[in-house]
Amino acid sequence: MTPAPRVAFIGLGIMGLPMARNLRAAGFSVVGHNRSPARATEFAGGGGETSDTIQGAVVGADVVALMLPDSPDVEQVLTGPDGVFGQVRPGTLVIDFSTIHPDVARAMAEEGVRVGVEVLDAPVSGGEPGAVEGSLSIMVGGSDHAFESASDVLNAVGRTIVHVGPAGAGQTVKAANQLIVAGTIELVAESMALLEASGLDVAAALQVLKGGLAGSAVLERKSGAMTRRDYAPGFRLDLHHKDLGIALDVARERGVATPLGALTAQLVAALVAQGKGNRDHSALFALVEELSGRDAD
Repeated sequence: MTPAPRVAFIGLGIMGLPMARNLRAAGFSVVGHNRSPARATEFAGGGGETSDTIQGAVVGADVVALMLPDSPDVEQVLTGPDGVFGQVRPGTLVIDFSTIHPDVARAMAEEGVRVGVEVLDAPVSGGEPGAVEGSLSIMVGGSDHAFESASDVLNAVGRTIVHVGPAGAGQTVKAANQLIVAGTIELVAESMALLEASGLDVAAALQVLKGGLAGSAVLERKSGAMTRRDYAPGFRLDLHHKDLGIALDVARERGVATPLGALTAQLVAALVAQGKGNRDHSALFALVEELSGRDAD
């Protein structure tokens, strides 16, 4: 019997933990590693194998998957003194599900070629619910061969999976995604505040809005949290703050004007500056309430 492909999954946070679990459920042998031990313990509690070190996680791995917060984290994990590139055998496939700067993704792919490792940048969209359901949208940059090699892994964690171009392309598409999501959340927040201030039946209003042109995944998934003032993080504001910085940086490099994106980025930055970066990005509603002189937590 052919042994199950071995996947080292580095980064067991809000997104990474359910993704690693879905890979196990799909029949992969998964070894998880996380910087803070609590999430690794949670993975182990569900029957997963864990390692305290990157080296221990990646030894013998066919695939190394990353889900890390930012570009420096990815660079350190891949190229640091005890990093992935110095530990794995040539031919190993690295799939980076993190959201990082496209320039860094391209640099990591180039370094991978130098050491004989194929690298895909494969950022995801769908938040924690999508990670739990295995229904993420995955935008993939890299070679055709690496994309084909990754198909089983990608299908285990996502539903809409598109090869969008060479190395770095996945991160550029994700930057566009984050502009759309942030701007839509802000407009949903403003609309919710308008409905409440008008004394209307918000549930009835949302029902009809969801069925028309205003309907969107953002309206569907975030309006309930706004109604409840429940900002438990599915995707933290501080991460979206980072992502919008990437998006605006890429837009500036390409000579693209993003006036609405820049304004939304300032609103997100204001919440982060207030110490609310650990809240879900739906907390933009709280800022709208505050700016409107209404009660906000």
